[in-house]
Amino acid sequence: MISEPRERIAFCYLLVILVAFAVSPVNAAARDDASDSPPLHAHEKRYGDGWDCDRGYQKAGQSCVATEVPADAHLSSLGQGWQCNRGYRKSAGSCEQIKIPENAFLSARGKGWECDRSYRAVGNSCVAIDVPDNAFLEYTGDGWKCERGFRKAGESCQALDVPIEGYVARNGDDWKCIRGFRKSENSCIAVEVPEHGHLNASGSDWECERGFEKRGPSCATLEIPENAHINHSGSRWACNSGYEKHGSSCVRHKP
Repeated sequence: MISEPRERIAFCYLLVILVAFAVSPVNAAARDDASDSPPLHAHEKRYGDGWDCDRGYQKAGQSCVATEVPADAHLSSLGQGWQCNRGYRKSAGSCEQIKIPENAFLSARGKGWECDRSYRAVGNSCVAIDVPDNAFLEYTGDGWKCERGFRKAGESCQALDVPIEGYVARNGDDWKCIRGFRKSENSCIAVEVPEHGHLNASGSDWECERGFEKRGPSCATLEIPENAHINHSGSRWACNSGYEKHGSSCVRHKP
């Protein structure tokens, strides 16, 4: 009879232990969920774990605090910072108005200024561009170029001294010799083409005909050894298939 109460007590202890084990994971999970839950003015991330502050707030440790936007500013595109309005720039945590000098305008991005066409920036002002004779304003409007047939010399444009056998080059500020002549200092001299030679592609030098090679100022017949042929250049030779070059001759290739 005495053993029956003891069995009941033992059974009660066992029941308490089982209940404790069953409840503890739920409590732990609840604590974890509570620690991971977004704070005030925050929301869960769309992708992945964690949270982000709402628009107009920024992280400060494990909480979100309101973003302080100064005068003449607005929230950034992400909503967690600020940017100055057009015509203003950041300065020591605030926005100061951009001072636009005379003959200037606000830049496209609104963060600075640019000079009007025909003016250039000098320090914090815009000065007029002095375009010399025989020159024109560049398409950018902040400089000048000499007209075709003239070249820049300091702050003026100097006419090109083009020889009779020359012409103004594509860039307009230099000259080249016509085909059959080559440049020599300030003049053009005729290219002397030897027998069995012809002008090259540029027209300012010569090369030998096919089957001839350059030797000094003349073209000499290309000496082709046995079992060889003129290569694609026309002025050199190569060994036929099955032969290899050995000095100035072609010998049969040894397998």
